[in-house]
Amino acid sequence: MYDILMIAKPKNIIFTTSGYNSLQPKLDELFKKRERVLIELQRAREQGDLSENGAYKAARFELGDTDRAIRTLQHQIKYGKAVEPPKDGTVGVGSTVRLIRSDGKEFNYTIVGTYEADPMNGKISIESPMGKALLQKTPGDEVVVNGVTYEVGP
Repeated sequence: MYDILMIAKPKNIIFTTSGYNSLQPKLDELFKKRERVLIELQRAREQGDLSENGAYKAARFELGDTDRAIRTLQHQIKYGKAVEPPKDGTVGVGSTVRLIRSDGKEFNYTIVGTYEADPMNGKISIESPMGKALLQKTPGDEVVVNGVTYEVGP
């Protein structure tokens, strides 16, 4: 008569070792920030009429943002898994890869977990088209991403 809810266990969130190790210090900083925001909120509350109090509204907004960031980091720490680069010479999470495009231009990327991705700083996600194409490749292999051919450099 009643449907039984099946709740799937969350997947591991993949991080490089350095990426995973950076989570706890970030969380510690957010807890310190939360304490400061609570003090600001209390001061704003003491100013009286909350309906016209911009400082109160701003502090509440900042508290909400901080609490969301705390929950996100707690989730990442709980389900995160640090992965070491493969030792067999293949490309994997944590590997830094030199790519040579078919026109000779070179690129360097580090393969990281989704939450660490920062393409502007050379960190590409294992979930990106380039990241997926590079997994398990070795120097000398070729990959084609969006119609462009790249060689995995030494």
